[in-house]
Amino acid sequence: MNITSKTLIPNKEWIIKDDKLKIGSVLKNKKGISFFRKGQKYTFNDLKELQEKFGIDLENTDFLFKNKTESAPYLIYDFLCSSKPYDPVYNLKKKLPLFAKSSKSKSRYCAGFYVIKFRKGWVKSFCPKLITLERYQYFGPFKTEQDMKTVLNTLNKNEAT
Repeated sequence: MNITSKTLIPNKEWIIKDDKLKIGSVLKNKKGISFFRKGQKYTFNDLKELQEKFGIDLENTDFLFKNKTESAPYLIYDFLCSSKPYDPVYNLKKKLPLFAKSSKSKSRYCAGFYVIKFRKGWVKSFCPKLITLERYQYFGPFKTEQDMKTVLNTLNKNEAT
């Protein structure tokens, strides 16, 4: 087995792969570590428990806290970015930090955390596409996930009443 990981959100969420095949995902939160595999959710207090349960030696991979993107996250105008940014710009009219994910990409993404209103309600989003923000009502960008969650909770409380 050649177990590797890909960071989706720095120090929060990863995809676990065996060579190029996805075998699961890991989510870190205040309660511990959650591992999702084949439709099952496994909860652990720490990484050691996850390693013991599944026999995966995470110390020999580029996993979790040793991931290079976590030691130096990508920033665009002080907003976190989900991948290495290409052609970063700040749109003054829309007040959005924009970037592309590759040098040839035509899609623009917005750095930071956002709250977006879809048909079913408000949802949180990290680095959404610019076209999504143009189509739906949103709040953001926020520099931290906590700021975004505060606004999301307020919006959900207001809709409930």
